Amino acid sequence: MSSKSRVRKHTQPAMSPLLRALTYSRTAHEPVTAAMLLQCYTALDAFRRGRGTRDLHLTLSRHLLVSQELARLGLGEDVIADIESAHAAMVQLDAREHQDGAWLLEDSEYARLCTALAILDGQLSVASLSEIANAETKMIEGLMRSAHTQAIVEATV
Repeated sequence: MSSKSRVRKHTQPAMSPLLRALTYSRTAHEPVTAAMLLQCYTALDAFRRGRGTRDLHLTLSRHLLVSQELARLGLGEDVIADIESAHAAMVQLDAREHQDGAWLLEDSEYARLCTALAILDGQLSVASLSEIANAETKMIEGLMRSAHTQAIVEATV
């Protein structure tokens, strides 16, 4: 008798067949991406009219970070500067809110955000749900690293 075990280990697929089908289905894709874009344009409109909030700021900023991650994954590497410019507009908006108490975009900031949202729209139209989920995961990991670094800096001060 051989001393080798003939028991084979069965590996589980990383994704169930149903989840895989939904992830790569264009039917499931449209409601997800439409909801993301609706959140972004709703926030942009609120800021344009001076009716923004901290939650809308966070939502729009997070979607811009997803766009940046999608660009790093190969969906628009040539437009990262435009996305970063929109991030700068969001930083300026936040600083102005702290100073004046108003969530109101200036014309140049509005234009930069419109450009970035057009980029995000294009990215979402070609990205799979898996790529979008991957970009969101990378965005959250980046935010967590940033928060951890900030906590370390504050603890040493």
